[in-house]
Amino acid sequence: MAKKTMKFKTELSQLLHLITHSLYSHREIFLRELISNACDAIDKIRFAALTDTDLLDGDSDWKIHLSVDNEAKTLTISDNGIGMDEESLVENLGTIAHSGTKSFLARLQEEGVKDNPDLIGQFGVGFYSSFMVADRVTVDTRMHGKEAVKWESEGTGSFTLGEGTRETRGTSVTLHLKDEASEYLEEYSLRMLVKKFSDFIEHPVTMMVTRTKKEGEGDDAKEVEVTEEETLNSQKAIWLRAKTEITGEEYSEFYKHISHDFADPAGVIHYRAEGAMEFKALLFIPEKKPFDMMMGGGDHKAHISLYIQRVFISSDFENLLPPYLRFVKGVVDAADLPLNVSREILQENPQLDRIRKNLVSRILKTLADMKEKEGDKYLTFFSEFGAILKEGLQVDFENREKIADLLLFETTATEPGKLRALSEVVEAMDEKQEEIIYLAAEHRGLADNSPFLEGFKADGKEVVLFLDPIDEFVMPQLYDYKGKKFKAANKGDAGDDESLKDEKEKFEGFLGFVKEKLSGVKEVRLSTRLKESPACLVGDEYSMSPHIEAMMRRAGQPVPEMDRVLELNPTHPAVQAVQAMYEADKDDAKLGESVELLRDLAHVAEGSKVENPTAFAARIAALMARDLQ
Repeated sequence: MAKKTMKFKTELSQLLHLITHSLYSHREIFLRELISNACDAIDKIRFAALTDTDLLDGDSDWKIHLSVDNEAKTLTISDNGIGMDEESLVENLGTIAHSGTKSFLARLQEEGVKDNPDLIGQFGVGFYSSFMVADRVTVDTRMHGKEAVKWESEGTGSFTLGEGTRETRGTSVTLHLKDEASEYLEEYSLRMLVKKFSDFIEHPVTMMVTRTKKEGEGDDAKEVEVTEEETLNSQKAIWLRAKTEITGEEYSEFYKHISHDFADPAGVIHYRAEGAMEFKALLFIPEKKPFDMMMGGGDHKAHISLYIQRVFISSDFENLLPPYLRFVKGVVDAADLPLNVSREILQENPQLDRIRKNLVSRILKTLADMKEKEGDKYLTFFSEFGAILKEGLQVDFENREKIADLLLFETTATEPGKLRALSEVVEAMDEKQEEIIYLAAEHRGLADNSPFLEGFKADGKEVVLFLDPIDEFVMPQLYDYKGKKFKAANKGDAGDDESLKDEKEKFEGFLGFVKEKLSGVKEVRLSTRLKESPACLVGDEYSMSPHIEAMMRRAGQPVPEMDRVLELNPTHPAVQAVQAMYEADKDDAKLGESVELLRDLAHVAEGSKVENPTAFAARIAALMARDLQ
């Protein structure tokens, strides 16, 4: 066959430049594409040989082989697949964006063949990713019963066809690597790329590897170099197998392989969805936080590995799982998804939304079952990931109730460190109680001694304690739970104003005096929530709490000035003493200091800073001096 030069059937110069410089975001993708093509070629001959075994030429030891020539700076990807003749070579490689796989499937469909083989290629541009790393590409290929053909191009607008040298059926793609791509001559780089992108494809990806070994024993032992063919991929896509065929040990081994965790998973979710959407999912719920989460990294995306027909596409698709489930590890293998042409970006479509909803529903159900049936295991899980799970209240309105069912809190009815579900709190309520009372605090000790709980404790009402920093940010998004609204113990009016009717008449003038003396206080009133403490500061129903204010200040965030209500306990001796001082002499210099002291005590009781620590200390010192004389 005489060598001849032919033009590509398109305006190649610009198109190839686009493919090799703009289409793919990572040049390492080239190996995934070439291995996928080789895998398709093997599947095509296997399928065709079902009706014509002569096509096999006695070669059915399927594999994809990588070989490196350091002197020539070439990387070759070979397969023993279906191969190509001159016509199919021109059609497949001489026409940009012509997909041989797509044409093959179309022909099968026309012929009424229903059980199509699972093939990966769709767009016909994957091969041209080779030019991201190579300045020249040679394809030596042979089809059953045909002569070998060689295709060669520098990706600049033309290609050559000539006689090939391949003696057996299949295809060899040789990349003449650019200087800046010499890393792909290294065994380590190739091994890592195969592990990353092609670890679970059905056929082995092999390579000749040289190792130093000892021969002989004792003093006669010598080190010799041994070159052996080694399989680089595991081929263990266990998500394709039936659950009944997989042991717990195999699940754990696979989980550790994909997550780099040392512990066994706390939960396994393995299922296959069929019908309108077809995909397989194998997900794992970890037992402990992985290292990256413990270090407090800024990555809040869920990293589920997406495969299409066993070929790894990416683990960076944000729309496969919401961020609040980012602790879940695993794989999703779809039969088909609307990827963009470079197979790196998922396009939005209803099928993808259904997959996401399906995954979320399965995960939440698995956690609910664990909470109900394996309480101790769930407690361990929640102590690690509860704060992340709570984020779902802000973003997943459809599943808010399910997420709320999974949340656990300390309450005034539990021992320190013991957790209780919101459903248990509601079940234990008096039928007349219409609200779930909560209090946010930095720690349990501060909450237990909070003046805001005194009235609720006296009435026998359980208060939910928000001790996690995220609680007060996300829990208001819940609005209500099982028909009960949430109410902060330190906000709004405590009610039952009629019980203070007599005291209000007695303290009326005093309350106005206190308000006049104090800045930053918009109202002074008598309290029904206080039983032991003299005073507390209360916010409006929707005002920022002192707990959030403190966190924002520590984070260096500006905090707007907000006036609050000072509530006084009319039965407390200190309040009664200051009120008596007011009645005796409104101009007493000590009266103003005593009023200031009441507000300072309210700040101290809630765990916040007094406005003027020096003045507060001076007032306490003066009071001690008077009392100790």
